[in-house]
Parts: sequence; C-alpha cells; structure tokens
Amino acid sequence: MSRIAVVFHSGYGHTQRMAQAVAAGAGAELITIDAEGNLPAGGWESLAAADAIIMGSPTYMGSVSWQFKKFADASSKPWFTQAWKDKIFAGFTNSATMNGDKLSTLHYLFTLAMQHGGIWVGSGMLAANTKAAQRNDLNYVGSFSGAMATSPADSSPDEMLPGDLETARLFGQRVAELTARCR
Repeated sequence: MSRIAVVFHSGYGHTQRMAQAVAAGAGAELITIDAEGNLPAGGWESLAAADAIIMGSPTYMGSVSWQFKKFADASSKPWFTQAWKDKIFAGFTNSATMNGDKLSTLHYLFTLAMQHGGIWVGSGMLAANTKAAQRNDLNYVGSFSGAMATSPADSSPDEMLPGDLETARLFGQRVAELTARCR
C-alpha cells in the first residue's frame, strides 16, 4: 500500500478543510505546518517515508504563505541528497477571490516538486465551464494543475462549498490511484 503525506499550512482554517478533504480522498497522513513555519515531531520522517507528497498552502499575495515558504526552504536538506527524487507530488491552494492568483501558488508548488526531482499530478478533471455550470459544481474554479478552492474573505471554514471540498477529495483520490500505479 502506498504511503501518502499531505503537508500544508492554513492561516484561517480554509486550507485545513481542503487538506482534510484531500487526505480523505488519498487515505493520507496530514502534516500541519504550524504558525511559525515548523513541522510537528516526526514530520520530516513521514515525508521521507512517503511515496507521494501533496502540498497545500493558502494563496497570499500571489504565492504561498511565509510559513509554507519556510518549510520549502528547509526542504533543501532532502533536496541536497535527492531524498525525494521520483516521489509523486501534487498541490492545492485556496484564496478569497475566484482567481486570486492561485495559479502562481500552484506553479510555486510545481517548481518545488521539480527541484526535488518529483513527478507532478494534476487534477485530471474537466472544468465546470458551461452556461449550465453552478458554483457548487466539481472543479468550478477550473484548475488543471492541482486543486483550487475559493473562500470569500468574510466566510468561515465551515462555509466552504461542498463542490470545492469534493473537488479536493477527488483530487486526493486521483493522487492515490496514480501513486499506486507507479509503485
């Protein structure tokens, strides 16, 4: 059985809900980057043992949070030894606006994965882009690079749309299925 880790930072709880949905779909372990940008005890070991690493961060000012960036910079230690080479990688993000420059965040995560010699998995979902599309449809935000969600700035994590969370769950499931095929 494949081991999958979801490593993420969440500033207000929305990205955490998304991480939980991704992990539920992937059967993955959650590794939370704390408010100081640190992993919990055993976090680095869990990432080392994982066959797949799914990364998540809110989109702040067109990129990952500083806490996630601190984690990414600290990953230079496994990078130096190519410890994560050939692992499966994927990513997800959330921001308050429909666009919110979320693609910049996914590109950052993709670049980090490529620097580690990883293999990237996209969403594999068609976008809900017809006239009949509703805001709660799967992949309504329309991302092919990873999972995206939109949470208005004045909404609580409990108000996240089921369609965004189901998109995240199915994304996690896809990562798990592809990881199993590659291992």
